[in-house]
Amino acid sequence: MILELHLLQSFPVSNLNRDDVGQPKTATFGGHTRARISSQSLKRAARLLFNDHGLDVGETGVRTKRLVDSTTELLVARGREEKEAREIVMAALGYLGFGVDVNKGLTQYLLFVGRSSIEHLAEYCLANWDTLARIEKKGTKAKPDKVTSAEAKRILDGSRAVDVALFGRMIADNKDFNVDAASQVAHALSTHAVVNEFDFYTAVDDLKATEDSGADMIGTVDFNTACYYRYANVDLAQLAHNLGDDAELAARGVRAWLHAFVNAVPGGKQNSTAARTMPDTLLGVVRDTGAWNLANAFLKPVTDTDLMAASTERLTRHFTQLRTFYGSTGLHTVAGASVTGALPHLPEEEVVTGIDEFTGRLLAAATA
Repeated sequence: MILELHLLQSFPVSNLNRDDVGQPKTATFGGHTRARISSQSLKRAARLLFNDHGLDVGETGVRTKRLVDSTTELLVARGREEKEAREIVMAALGYLGFGVDVNKGLTQYLLFVGRSSIEHLAEYCLANWDTLARIEKKGTKAKPDKVTSAEAKRILDGSRAVDVALFGRMIADNKDFNVDAASQVAHALSTHAVVNEFDFYTAVDDLKATEDSGADMIGTVDFNTACYYRYANVDLAQLAHNLGDDAELAARGVRAWLHAFVNAVPGGKQNSTAARTMPDTLLGVVRDTGAWNLANAFLKPVTDTDLMAASTERLTRHFTQLRTFYGSTGLHTVAGASVTGALPHLPEEEVVTGIDEFTGRLLAAATA
């Protein structure tokens, strides 16, 4: 089964996801410039909420280059000398096949691992201390044998980390450690055309003499305002497989995923914009196969003054058109909800009145 989530969410003045020059990200869609929030930004915002929605800290992972620091701290706490422990950890990571910058003590790229990885790596170092010391001393660049590869798999095991199971992992040095993502997340796009704007600001020194006029700092901050279409899905069978077929953990993982994505808001420039809004229109689908991203509902940009109402009408109409054309075979459950209550084109039995009923109906179908 696949669970799909479609959201319409309007943000006032904001810069939620910046590009390399600090402007809100954009994309050209349907021949017009649209506001954009990257999928990476949305996934991180959701990941940070998983522990608020039923998952223990130990059931989520970390994305880090700093396994050396964390593992060294653990080894020192167990009585090892810090300098030697650090060298042993770097030797272990190198022997296991991961490039390490010996000057900075960082892995060459971010590793997405379960929180137990630090404990497992420390145990590996302690069990193979003398061997790793010889490797570190001689600078040997040996490749892992089968036993060592098994140890590396244990260290990189993500079968208890729900976010690793959901969003997947690619290890460039060894494809055996890759995890196929169970969840796909689209870049959010505005349903209408946008033009980025900028705010010219000034600041005055509070301790400056009152007779001195003029600003002590000036600058600009880029922003836009937009109504976004957001889409994400999760393959329930792939999620269960990634979690070692632990049905109970997979069910809690789906629940956390659903609630986190409804509530996820990127943190860019929030201190200066407070763009803390909630989705207005929600559409959820549980199906056997396939997946429908409904972005083409907005291929022609919405131009109505009431962007949310017009976008909701476009979204539900496009979904109904697809369902009519391609058929409803395999669609188990459809649920729609709106803050305003207006959901044209959806049958009355598919419309619910609140978030609890919305998520409850979808989760009941997804975990049946």
